[in-house]
Amino acid sequence: MKTRKYIIGILLIMFFINKISSQNNMKMNLATFGSGCFWCTEAIFQQLKGVESAVSGYSGGAVKNPTYKEVCTGNTGHAEVIQVTYNPEIISYTELLEVFWQTHDPTTLNRQGADVGTQYRSAIFYHSEEQKKLAEGYKQKLEDAKIFNNPIVTEITEFDIFYKAEDYHQEYYDNNKTQSYCNFVITPKIEKFKKVFKDKLK
Repeated sequence: MKTRKYIIGILLIMFFINKISSQNNMKMNLATFGSGCFWCTEAIFQQLKGVESAVSGYSGGAVKNPTYKEVCTGNTGHAEVIQVTYNPEIISYTELLEVFWQTHDPTTLNRQGADVGTQYRSAIFYHSEEQKKLAEGYKQKLEDAKIFNNPIVTEITEFDIFYKAEDYHQEYYDNNKTQSYCNFVITPKIEKFKKVFKDKLK
């Protein structure tokens, strides 16, 4: 009897070790998107099933280790972006692209609503040739279908480097929902997003 319990115990331990090992070895992918203010973009993507994290930061510029104040001048060349770590077995890159294009206006050059400047440009920084192919293909299908009244101006560029934004920008919406910008700009956007993508939410 004791031997049987001992064997069962060993098997259970091995099961949980294998399960944890499998989770640790799970291959996660990266995606980097710019679609206006990163507070909005982060608040949206972090709610998707399969997304492990959405981190606000800067990409696409020439200045090393830029600060938010520097990026806001428009002189560093960076876009406000989020870097998404996701599980491709749960959510595909194509699904991320779908969310990207449906949650901002990709036809306004260097602008999203009242936010104006090159740092607010619509941009996809691809991490592989496969991501480039999917992004360009999706963009072309949108153009062919004339989904938007104006041409899509989304920049599709090879990823170079990502600079994480200052700590106070991370999870900004979750920590500042009563702030006026969050209340009047982000909250309505989130509510619309949840209705359209309710089957993809965590």
